[in-house]
Amino acid sequence: MSFEQLNAFLAGGLFGLLVIFARIGTALFLMPGISAIFVPARVRLLLALGLTLAVTPLLSPSMPATTSEPALLLQIIVGEMLIGAFLGTVMRLLVATLEVAGTVIGFQVGLANALAFNPQLATQSTVIGTFLSLAGILLIFVTDLHHLMMRGVMDSYTLFPAGALPAMGDLSDVVARQFAGTFAVAVQMSAPFLVSGLILYFGIGLLARLMPQVQIFFIALPVQIGLGLIVLMLSFSAMMLVFLESFQTGLLTLLG
Repeated sequence: MSFEQLNAFLAGGLFGLLVIFARIGTALFLMPGISAIFVPARVRLLLALGLTLAVTPLLSPSMPATTSEPALLLQIIVGEMLIGAFLGTVMRLLVATLEVAGTVIGFQVGLANALAFNPQLATQSTVIGTFLSLAGILLIFVTDLHHLMMRGVMDSYTLFPAGALPAMGDLSDVVARQFAGTFAVAVQMSAPFLVSGLILYFGIGLLARLMPQVQIFFIALPVQIGLGLIVLMLSFSAMMLVFLESFQTGLLTLLG
């Protein structure tokens, strides 16, 4: 092999590696669990590089032709990063169901002002929302659904060929639909709390009308919190099953 052939071979291999890394790295930096603040950036970078090296021999035939034009190279890299960001965003929206459900539940049980640091969002969140988010991430890795997330990134090359700019209108439509689906599933998960809260508020209002001299707030708040924790204890497993089913269905829908 001559020097020119070797140089062309190395250039083509590095080009394909860079294109694959742009999509996989961007998706991993947004993927639930892996993108959490307690995961060091170097670990995420090494994981993305390891996956890139592992799948490069399989994806090399589908890579675009090597180019020496900076504008075209930038276009390809930006397009791959957009696709990776789209995949990571959809996965984060699937997990955001737990945070939305936790916020709704927090308002219903009187714990909306009880905040805790949520490592998934890197900000303060309701205690119940943080608890549900951490439990959901744990169940994703325990049930090996993170393999499905990785597979989604790899199989995305059949839906979005490398080197082609994605249709932004279609991507926006998918994100909007998933955003609406997040709220729908969150309301389904928090339905027991909505029903119990409605019954409790009806009883509190009736009691306040019958005995206006009683300081109903001091009686109702402990009952509201206690009832909410009991309902959470009884419905937690069913809520997590609903989340896992919606998460898996969302990923399979994304894979087509």
